Amino acid sequence: MATDTGNPIPRFPAGFLWGVSTSAHQIEGGVNEREPSVWDAFTAEPGRVKDGSTAAVACDHVHRHHEDVALLAGLGVNAYRFSISWPRVRSEKGLDFYDRLVDDLCAAGVRPVPTLFHWDLPADLDWLERDTAERFAEYVARVADRLGDRVTKWITLNEPAEHTLLGHALGVHAPGKQLLFDALPAAHHQLLAHGLAVRALRASGASDIGVANSHGPVWAASTEAPDVEAADFYDLLLNRLFADPLLLGRYPDGIGELMPGDVEADLKVIAEPLDWYGINYYAPTRVGAPQGAEIEFGGITMPAELPFSVREIEGHPVTDFGWPVAPGGLTEVLTTFRDRYGDRLPPVIITENGCSYPGVDDQDRIAYLDGHVRALHRAVEAGVDVRGYFVWSLLDNFEWAEGYARRFGLVHVDFDTLERTPKASYDWYRELLRSQRPTA
Repeated sequence: MATDTGNPIPRFPAGFLWGVSTSAHQIEGGVNEREPSVWDAFTAEPGRVKDGSTAAVACDHVHRHHEDVALLAGLGVNAYRFSISWPRVRSEKGLDFYDRLVDDLCAAGVRPVPTLFHWDLPADLDWLERDTAERFAEYVARVADRLGDRVTKWITLNEPAEHTLLGHALGVHAPGKQLLFDALPAAHHQLLAHGLAVRALRASGASDIGVANSHGPVWAASTEAPDVEAADFYDLLLNRLFADPLLLGRYPDGIGELMPGDVEADLKVIAEPLDWYGINYYAPTRVGAPQGAEIEFGGITMPAELPFSVREIEGHPVTDFGWPVAPGGLTEVLTTFRDRYGDRLPPVIITENGCSYPGVDDQDRIAYLDGHVRALHRAVEAGVDVRGYFVWSLLDNFEWAEGYARRFGLVHVDFDTLERTPKASYDWYRELLRSQRPTA
């Protein structure tokens, strides 16, 4: 059992969901068996992915899903968060694949928790166009009609903040647009798509619907007013731009007038009640006033014209991605959300938490997960209604613009042979889950 100075991890409430997460584009492969996505076009451009790779094969999950379901069963999770590829399910053959996957998960006693959009937009669509939100709702209704008899828990969108910032504002992710604040319509249309998807799922009979947003504490670089103001603005972009419309039915001050269309009418759709709220947590961010020059941070070039600059966080170890390891930030973001949104915040599920480290004997990953699970329990003790925790990720995979250089998996994947090898962290998590099961 995982321990901290000899102490076992405390027990979580009965019925707690323990799972792992993946996404379609990062693991499935089978690129010739689906329609193209914006990520296919992006990775085909030289220099877009650091190692020049693509996700054409990835982990070949689309052909090896039986093996991966067996890994889930061996791990002992009671839920699996995966994503459905919108380009794949434009054909009946694609829907058939997810039909089989859901059947296999149910047979293994693992609850399927699909995410309906995890960044792989069909190549002929564009989030800058309002019509994409309508097309999304149609796609969601079709998937729910096929899978809704067995899938009882749904996620609409994954991390629209990152998809907007990295893909539409800075251009370092697909679709590669560099619009800075002119990217805000992409944020609004994703939120509208979420609300329309919730309505489509409700119409299909679904009753357990959430969203997965990335959040984390934002720490000002100093107590000086320019740094505090910059940190507040970054907090607005990361933690409030998407949460406020979903939970409060309004944008933060000064943002609504920047959005397209009849914003007030759209907000009524966006704020459709949720059954739970998903938070992806990795690390806090230290932010200060702009420094008048481009800044390289985490492999991303931050333009000089941004009204903030991201700074290094000292005094914390870092993952091999350079992200600070700060488990207390998970407790902080959960209690902050509880205090900020009060009874407007539904039960919370941690839909992603994980880290990139090399090797199969991945003791650093074990230490990371141990610390974050304990931090999560402290939030529960503080009165936050947390209902589940999903590790990112089951498998090493295609890590977007990083290619295959970053390994987040509990299972090592040899990308030449596609052989799967459970890591030490897989065994650690399995033992944690055993310790959390009800005793007779």
